[in-house]
Amino acid sequence: MVINVIKATGEKEPFSEDKVKISIQRAGISKNLESQVIEHVKSKLYENIPTSEIYHHIMEFLEKTPTYERAKYSLKQTIMDLGPTGYPFEDFVSEILKQDGYATKTRSLLSGKCVTHEIDVVAQKENKRIMVEAKFHNASGTRTDVHVALYSKARFDDIKEKYGLSEAWIVTNTKVTSDALAYALCENLKIISWSYPENESLRDLVEKYNLHPMTVLTTLSQNQKQQLLENHIVLCKEILEQPSVLDLINIPQDKKNEILEEIKAVCNSKL
Repeated sequence: MVINVIKATGEKEPFSEDKVKISIQRAGISKNLESQVIEHVKSKLYENIPTSEIYHHIMEFLEKTPTYERAKYSLKQTIMDLGPTGYPFEDFVSEILKQDGYATKTRSLLSGKCVTHEIDVVAQKENKRIMVEAKFHNASGTRTDVHVALYSKARFDDIKEKYGLSEAWIVTNTKVTSDALAYALCENLKIISWSYPENESLRDLVEKYNLHPMTVLTTLSQNQKQQLLENHIVLCKEILEQPSVLDLINIPQDKKNEILEEIKAVCNSKL
């Protein structure tokens, strides 16, 4: 019997065991756990089950496994946990671009021909200088729509000559609407969303550069995470490379060691 699921957008589609398997494999969850996770999910299915509940059941199963197994699977949610404001996501996008060789500056006030704009990220590599609109959403069913592409293009046109900008990008942590994508392609705006473009999506870039948000950590409280975000610390790697940032949250040494051990497990680091 075919069982339908309800996606975050409200759309209905048949449950796909392959989709669950692919999501598990992408997260790097141990091969010997794959069949166990799938059987656990299948035992919980009912007609019109929300995909968010399927995610919950997968996480429920992974609660019994080492922390890093849960952490890797929850990537999309931990990026959303960078909120509620969009500022940490701008810092996150900036760090991704740095890994690709760009020098970056966040939240620049640039005066254009007509008005002044606050640009989320300005990035430069060699002779290429880009303007980035970092569009953050904290609900998975929310898509970046065409008006974001429209105002990004208008901003770009107002400042490009004065500041020598060659490209405008939109980077978002969810998906984009078909109209937003069509307009962006027509006007040569680059779109990077959660799953687009293939092999260069936000998810691909995070996995490629091992850039797990520090919101993934279970050894930090929500208040401690917020303190770090307010100090522009967004990545697990930043803490691992500079453990002294943990002094910002005033915790004992044994707790610091526990946090660092979790980060090493999440990042597969031998440091």
